[in-house]
Amino acid sequence: MFKKILIANRGAIATRIIRTLKAMDVLAVAVYAEADSDSLHVSQADEAYCLGDGNVAQTYLNQDKLFEIIKQSAAEAVHTGYGFLSENPAFVQRCEQEGIVFLGPTREQMAAFGLKHSARALAEKNQVPLLPGTELLENLQQALSHADHIGYPVMLKSTAGGGGIGMQLCWHSEDLRKSYDMVKRLSQSNFSNSGLFLEKFVERARHIEVQVFGDGNGGVIALGERDCSTQRRNQKVIEETPAPNIPDAVRMQMRETARRLCAAVNYRSAGTVEYVYNPDKEEFYFLEVNTRLQVEHGVTEQLFNIDLVRWMIQLGAKVLPPLATLEQGLHARGHSIQVRVYAEDPNKNFQPCAGLLSHVKFPEADGKQLRIDHWIEAGLSVSPNYDPMLAKIIVHRDTREAALTALAAVVDQTNIYGVETNLEFIQHILRTDIFRQGRIYTRFLNSFEYTAATIDVLSAGTQTSIQDYPGRTGYWDVGVPPSGPFDSLSFRIGNRLLGNDENCAGLEITLNGPTLKFNQATTIVLTGAQMQASLDSEELPFWQTITVTAGQTLKLGKLKQAGARSYCLIKGGLQCPDYLNSKSTFSLGQFGGHAGRQLLSGDVLKMHKPMTVNAAILAVAMQPDIQHHWDLHVIYGPHGAPDFFTTADIHAFFAATWEVHYNSSRTGIRLIGPKPQWARSDGGEAGMHPSNIHDNAYAIGAIDFTGDMPVILGPDGPSLGGFVCPATVITADLWKLGQLKAGDKVKFVPISISDAVKREAAQLHSLQTLHAVKTDIQLLTPQSTRLKTITNTKDGVDIVYRPCGDHYLLIEYGPQVLDINLRFRVHALMEWLNTHRIDGIAELTPGIRSLQIHYNSQQCSLDTLLSLLQQAESELVNLDDHQVPARIVYLPLSWDDDACRLAI
Repeated sequence: MFKKILIANRGAIATRIIRTLKAMDVLAVAVYAEADSDSLHVSQADEAYCLGDGNVAQTYLNQDKLFEIIKQSAAEAVHTGYGFLSENPAFVQRCEQEGIVFLGPTREQMAAFGLKHSARALAEKNQVPLLPGTELLENLQQALSHADHIGYPVMLKSTAGGGGIGMQLCWHSEDLRKSYDMVKRLSQSNFSNSGLFLEKFVERARHIEVQVFGDGNGGVIALGERDCSTQRRNQKVIEETPAPNIPDAVRMQMRETARRLCAAVNYRSAGTVEYVYNPDKEEFYFLEVNTRLQVEHGVTEQLFNIDLVRWMIQLGAKVLPPLATLEQGLHARGHSIQVRVYAEDPNKNFQPCAGLLSHVKFPEADGKQLRIDHWIEAGLSVSPNYDPMLAKIIVHRDTREAALTALAAVVDQTNIYGVETNLEFIQHILRTDIFRQGRIYTRFLNSFEYTAATIDVLSAGTQTSIQDYPGRTGYWDVGVPPSGPFDSLSFRIGNRLLGNDENCAGLEITLNGPTLKFNQATTIVLTGAQMQASLDSEELPFWQTITVTAGQTLKLGKLKQAGARSYCLIKGGLQCPDYLNSKSTFSLGQFGGHAGRQLLSGDVLKMHKPMTVNAAILAVAMQPDIQHHWDLHVIYGPHGAPDFFTTADIHAFFAATWEVHYNSSRTGIRLIGPKPQWARSDGGEAGMHPSNIHDNAYAIGAIDFTGDMPVILGPDGPSLGGFVCPATVITADLWKLGQLKAGDKVKFVPISISDAVKREAAQLHSLQTLHAVKTDIQLLTPQSTRLKTITNTKDGVDIVYRPCGDHYLLIEYGPQVLDINLRFRVHALMEWLNTHRIDGIAELTPGIRSLQIHYNSQQCSLDTLLSLLQQAESELVNLDDHQVPARIVYLPLSWDDDACRLAI
């Protein structure tokens, strides 16, 4: 047996061969183009060698590079799978010259069957039924004469190549005149052979093929037949075995004919004899022989519980058991069916798609009832240079009906996001009566109508992203921000008008909008800042439901007046995979939404099937007041005077009219205004600037001073930082941050926490009822940022409770010094709170000597929370013996890289 075999291929066939090699304890040597460096076949192989960058000719078809790697790796044999060099006689000859075993047919067999006209001659010699046809044609006039004799329609075919390339159906003489030179050029270009011939075309033909395996000495066995009639442009989409609705006598005749033809040439290894089957006459005709392993070989393997790749390897190593022995053990069981999953867009004439796969999920396969051959995972990029097939899903069950039901469920559970695929198209085929009845024919898909529930992004706008509400909650303690819509009020109103669930995803549009083509009818709502908006040139209103029909184009232009962001909500919401329980885009982290980024022209968005929507218009009183001058209601704290700022600083902070800086984003809104004088000369241990403190958690909406400039933390901002925050925007006003744009004016208006809680309650009621609710607010003179202080504790550590808006509370332990014991105190409190599972507490985020509690003040009041925390402190005992998980990190990790050098 071989010790090491090189796989001269990529993708699903490469991973499939590796699976067999590992089972045989044979080392697998993979080759890969640079674009495939992250492919699964590279990581799964025992050795992997790069073919460099470039197209197919420069990589996988570069024989010089392949043989160099064969020598370098000391591989004894090569398996080419299908495609590429699998049917190249010159490659087989070079293997022979180099002393490498080629695991496949002989070069003479490839040559004999490789040209269709010579294959027809072999078939005729061995009494294989043939469609009326011709030898090689000399010119167009000869083709026209033969076509008249055969009778239209005819198929004009290139004698070389395969896979549907170089084939043209001609219904009339005019079709043949138009096609002749084009097919000739195509054949020469693709196969370096311009030979053409004609063959009678059967209109409702089925494509049936027989899997064969030969020992090279005249012994050949036939392993059942496969139905490959579900084709699109002569490319197979679904294959199954046994072929349905074929008389047993015809079935057996097909197998025997295939065996006899291949035995006549002493066929070696795996191959396939293909037939055209006329179901009306129950007759079959020879089509061609594929002298290689087929893409669909897996369905035969599942039906017979065999491994054809293993047989090919054993035959090459001369250890294959006699075919008679193998044939005695063959027992067909049940029904096997396969679908090919392609990276292509059915809505755009099946054009191949390339790009980053942000999500890949297949159902768990057991290899028996469900087998999935694929090469992809999340984070891998699909290259435009190679075949777009991503996976083969193979289902095996006791009956065809059971197999079809199981296959539909598996396809439904498969989720590939980042590029368009044909998965939904396959589901539509599986639901057709003609397919379920097993009567589909090769040209059925040519007229098959399919409507994609998608939106084409014709132009992307400035910063358009997918968001959902409330975003990515529960990960603040590990540094993952919530993201979500910056103006959540406008976003949520849009979903309410559509009758959507509150968490339905929509589009956030910044400053300048996208152009979107809807491929299926739906209903939308535009909310937020007013933009130029039209549907097929008809101007659209905001704040009301709009019916969109299939094929219409929505164009969103520039902002009309005030504000920075608009929202497009769609009935049922946009469909993309959840990342950490949210569809929201976090572009800095490169995850969530559409491939972890803002939209680009050419993207395709998925939506739900059409659903009924009641027409709705939002009352003017409910529409958020978007303007250029803003009052932002805030809670004073957590850091104020006299600890960090002077009293004059705080007075100036609230008295000033701040201007929004142009360098503002979802991370934070920068403001231009008076500089503080500061209550201290520096930050002590935390840093040289007086704004510096030891890191503690931020609240969304916190106004932190990064040096002398304040920044209002946005939904994509950092969870931890080392800067002081004199005030925090209340929850009910957070939506306003999303509408602030450069040049807008802002004043901070301090109010009480109780008023902030009332204002949020009123806002929630308005959202539920879509009726405006007014609340009175009492302006507050800032006093202290300390809600409560506990001194003289058992271990002498003072505790200070500071407000961070109406949804966050900051707890600080001891003086502002680095003390690991204080971190233990923080951890002990976290454990106590986690153990007691208090309703209303959403997240706990520790700092060095602090703990921030994110709580829902509509569920748990501040007074209740403070009482519980006081109870916790009284119950925290024996902290000297407290243990926490730890790990050792050896430094440096990676300081010497380009980013660090640039920063230095």
